[in-house]
Amino acid sequence: MSKYEQQYLDALKDVLANGVRKGDPQGVGNIAVFCREMRFRPTEEFPLLTTKRLPFRHIVGELLWFLSGSSKWDFLHKHKITIWDEWGKKEVAGKYGLEEGDLGPIYGPQWIHWGKRAGGEINQIAKLVEDLKTNPDSRRHKVTAWNPEDVDSVAVAPCHGDFKCFVANGEISLNLVQRSNDLFLGVPFNIASYSLLLMMLAQVTGLRCGEFVHSMQDVHLYLNHIPQVNMQLERQPRPLPKVSLNPTVKDIFKFDFPDFILTGYDPYPNIPAEVGI
Repeated sequence: MSKYEQQYLDALKDVLANGVRKGDPQGVGNIAVFCREMRFRPTEEFPLLTTKRLPFRHIVGELLWFLSGSSKWDFLHKHKITIWDEWGKKEVAGKYGLEEGDLGPIYGPQWIHWGKRAGGEINQIAKLVEDLKTNPDSRRHKVTAWNPEDVDSVAVAPCHGDFKCFVANGEISLNLVQRSNDLFLGVPFNIASYSLLLMMLAQVTGLRCGEFVHSMQDVHLYLNHIPQVNMQLERQPRPLPKVSLNPTVKDIFKFDFPDFILTGYDPYPNIPAEVGI
């Protein structure tokens, strides 16, 4: 049994046992705990859960979409990825003055097109890569998607708001601070996505891939997901897969779908659940 997947399953058990009943904008109700942490080494075992099937291609596509800087679902739809459709629908987008298919200033626009007060913009990812190469000991290797001016202008304020990198002895590690953690549906995607991002950053900076540390703040299970959680907990984890990257890619913005190679993934079937809108 992988210690990495077991961390996640233990987190599910923790919330079931210790979660406090809370309300939410969706009107579903949830149980939540505050501040938990998980640690992964994605080049040892890639943390793509086996106790339910996760769509690896969709996780890759979402990350590439973030790195494109786009707020619109065109890239996702081109690749038949619909995981953001509920928030881009006309009736949802229109509430925020957005056109159908426009998610607004969420992750990609904040990462790549952060607006400067004096005009112009900051590409936080490009700056991160350059700083990791030229000043690896810096304590400023930080990227944020949480812009207080914009969080009320989008259907979903950034849940995984910011991350920071740390370099020591030629190894890069990444810490994600996530304010809101939908533990059953969203967190498995986040674990895999930021593990991939860490591997990509390591490759393009010439550093060894270290540890992904996932710092979770509000960690919750929606009440309508609890039967599915119990089903997942009945399953015995299988060996985690491996992921490798095309070693010829040296530009963080040049990765494409074929550059991510997943091997040895043998999960249980997916467990469907409704997403809260």
